[in-house]
Amino acid sequence: MPESTRCFATVSNVNPDSRGPLDEYEERVHSHKLRDDEHQRGIVQILQDLHDMLTDYKAPQVVHPSIDSLKPRSKSFLGSLLHRNSPKKNLTRIRPNLPKGLYMYGDVGSGKTMLMDMFYDTLPHNITSKTRIHFHNFMQDVHKRLHAMKLEHGSDLDAILYVAADIAEQGSVLCFDEFQCTDVADAMILRRLLEALMSHGVVLVTTSNRHPDDLYKNGIQRSSFIPCINLLKSRLRVINLDSTTDYRKIARPPSGVYHHPLDKAAISHADKWFRFLGDPEDDPPHRAVHRVWGRDIEVPKASGKAAMFTFDQLIGRATGAADYIELTKVYEAFIVTGIPGMSYRERDLARRFITFIDAIYESRAKLVLTTAVPLYQLFMSREEIDSALETGHEAGTVKQREEHEDVDDVMRQMMDDLGMNMNVLKNSSIFSGDEERFAFSRALSRLSEMGSQDWVERGLGLEHRGGLNEKEGWQRVRSRWREDSM
Repeated sequence: MPESTRCFATVSNVNPDSRGPLDEYEERVHSHKLRDDEHQRGIVQILQDLHDMLTDYKAPQVVHPSIDSLKPRSKSFLGSLLHRNSPKKNLTRIRPNLPKGLYMYGDVGSGKTMLMDMFYDTLPHNITSKTRIHFHNFMQDVHKRLHAMKLEHGSDLDAILYVAADIAEQGSVLCFDEFQCTDVADAMILRRLLEALMSHGVVLVTTSNRHPDDLYKNGIQRSSFIPCINLLKSRLRVINLDSTTDYRKIARPPSGVYHHPLDKAAISHADKWFRFLGDPEDDPPHRAVHRVWGRDIEVPKASGKAAMFTFDQLIGRATGAADYIELTKVYEAFIVTGIPGMSYRERDLARRFITFIDAIYESRAKLVLTTAVPLYQLFMSREEIDSALETGHEAGTVKQREEHEDVDDVMRQMMDDLGMNMNVLKNSSIFSGDEERFAFSRALSRLSEMGSQDWVERGLGLEHRGGLNEKEGWQRVRSRWREDSM
């Protein structure tokens, strides 16, 4: 299909010195082509983090699905007998070693094109081919390919998986300019298309003028598009390019407070938030010790009103509610790194972590986490959730999944729906009773709330929320809480 192929700007990658985005940024600042800006430098560091991960990345060989596997199963009696015990294989399972891509959004003038240029032009030399295309042109090309496949093989062919394999062969890094969705035809196929590309090892990097939550707003059948939004938010690192500063003129980190997986970017994520929420200039990072009930509680790294721990340092030792409550009287922000997934085998650690979450929530403190798995898999693995869902479906206590939903979609919904969460957990044998189920359900709900923009920005003195006056007002609220908890 020569006409549609011309839409793709796929080129061989040449970068023998493996200069990264940060090198390019430093050079432009040094030559006065750019003004050194802390917020923009933080974003370039995120680009550099992905660049560094890609230096060790080798995409798997693309394997096309057979045409027969993409056709609907026979509805005949003989066909049903042949396929009765052979469930359709999941052809779009994303490999765990796929580097997390980027979704950069911001208003006109926020530097989207320059940042994409900087990333694309400095990709490491082991990425032998790369593709960059305007998202509108990309979707036009996809629809042309789908149409051609269906003309050749019939309209009932599930052609998305085959087209995705074709595109994946062109390059292991795919960059979109101006990601948006305004067409119902695009909305209905996007999630499966992007998921299929990722399953072939394609790393996605995109710019947009809006947050994923605002894509396809008020669109026809938008509920069917929500899984695509969830995929973008879980598989790409969402970066706000619009600068926001607090009363100290310190730029807020561009990403959200939660980060997974525990990759190279997790380290810089935690450090940036610790610097922003702490006070490194007037109170450089240091070890601190606090006396609680006649014994010492160590804070490995403290600055201003921020405390930073690894999961093992905070939860892995014998700590409890009294320790956490005392810490929240001293600190207003907690950065906890290296949090593992906790299945039934780590139930004691999970209970202790939930007690910590409750203390943070009750004190209205900030919480920054780096985790091995998405938040909705912290307390139950994907397999445990899948088993609980199946039990609930059979018992009629959990609604059947929609056609466009998978297990991950249901798990994400549980973060925001305490009632649904309880219904699912009731069908799991790994909890000892309703009280424990409720504690785990509430923890997920509270983590969701503490990750919201409103929670994170409250009391920071951000200029657009009132600056220093807003911070001082929040301090008075915190002071009253401390007095009440004495």
